[in-house]
Amino acid sequence: MNDLCADIGYKSINHYGEQLCGDHVDIIEQGDNSTVVVLADGLGSGVKASILSTLTSKIISTMMAAGMPLEECVSAVAATLPVSSEHGVAYSTFTIIHLLNNQTAELIQYDNPHVILLRDGVNYDYPKTEMNIGGKQIFKSSIPLRENDAFIAMSDGCPHAGIGIEYNFGWAIEDITSFMETIILAGYTAKTLSTMLVEECYKLYGGEPKDDVTSCVVRIRKREPMNLLFGPPSNRDDCDRMMSLFFSKEGKHIICGGTTSTIASQFLRKPLKPSLNFEGSDLPPTAEIEGVDLVTEGVITIARVLEYAKDYLKDNDRYEDWGMKRDGAALISRFLFEEATDINFFVGRAINPAHQNPDLPITFSIKMSLAEELVECLRQMGKRVKVSYF
Repeated sequence: MNDLCADIGYKSINHYGEQLCGDHVDIIEQGDNSTVVVLADGLGSGVKASILSTLTSKIISTMMAAGMPLEECVSAVAATLPVSSEHGVAYSTFTIIHLLNNQTAELIQYDNPHVILLRDGVNYDYPKTEMNIGGKQIFKSSIPLRENDAFIAMSDGCPHAGIGIEYNFGWAIEDITSFMETIILAGYTAKTLSTMLVEECYKLYGGEPKDDVTSCVVRIRKREPMNLLFGPPSNRDDCDRMMSLFFSKEGKHIICGGTTSTIASQFLRKPLKPSLNFEGSDLPPTAEIEGVDLVTEGVITIARVLEYAKDYLKDNDRYEDWGMKRDGAALISRFLFEEATDINFFVGRAINPAHQNPDLPITFSIKMSLAEELVECLRQMGKRVKVSYF
């Protein structure tokens, strides 16, 4: 095993006037050794297309994750979703990215725009083998992975963008590739990259997409550990043990909470230096302790991070809030969403006397709920998260 991992993100927008998207993305992980990503594009748009693409992606991802051969997976789809007699085309097209041991990517492509692979920031022309399975022309590739490889899969709503508006024949794959080459080296997450591509398509459609548009990006990167400490332990005698475990972990260290940062300052024998700069934010200011990467207030800041995390998993509309600002919640979000791959959460169960004021909306159960919800959001982002309670 190597120290590589996959950052996977996707974004979709609906055909103008439709309530449902006719594209569907499924991601299934099989332990630490196998990840199957399927992007399916149903024929047409609306409810019918949504059902067809969902069914296609579920069949393929489930069968492949169970270790069934490619031929059987595609045959099952061919039998379930025959070619439309009216249009003479498949009811659903699909792209499969199968990651094995974070060492190899198998690409299986049927009638979707071919996956773009950016290696070292530029287009890489990977080999493709043409196959015929169940009467369908399938392209298969096996690619040894390298750090910073980026696979960009899309539905045909992307190259169709701008037809009759910006371009006579749509947004050519070559031009999409050039667009992605200009932003790939900035270090954006897979989710942000897919969002930027889809939003560019939305602009080319003049704000009224004539097709469902989906982009799914897989970035290959090295594992990056991160450690977050939230709240003091319920037993004050556990302070040194909690701090020893926290600071012994590899990676960056984030401390959230006034009492918690005071305990850390005493443990490290370094002064706690509060900041009076609110960074134009409605959140409490950050502080500094030598040996700690970030020190923030606790519950209010973590509550804002959770808001950002929930939005990130949906439409990522608040990217500019957490991606550009310098307050505590924005900085934590960038650390956790963009940098971290493996996160160690240290959660203290101490009850803060200040939170027992009936005039304050903060309770112990809310604090624990914040931690649990944030952990779940990070896991949905594909992070490995370990939680230790004290």
